[in-house]
Amino acid sequence: MSEELILLSRAFKDGERIPEKYTCDGQDISPPLSIKGIDEKTKSFALILDDPDAPMGVFDHWLIWNID
Repeated sequence: MSEELILLSRAFKDGERIPEKYTCDGQDISPPLSIKGIDEKTKSFALILDDPDAPMGVFDHWLIWNID
């Protein structure tokens, strides 16, 4: 890979909480995401969003695959 892989969202800034709109307490919709630094040989991505601070232990909020 020629550059750093960066996941971005225009819905919130790095280090901010994900707005309620994108949670089960809000509209329960996925935030807009974009990926920079994708190698031209990449066919698809998988994204796992886990929460290590969840009250019952690590909790997986998202498992998305075949992102192209």
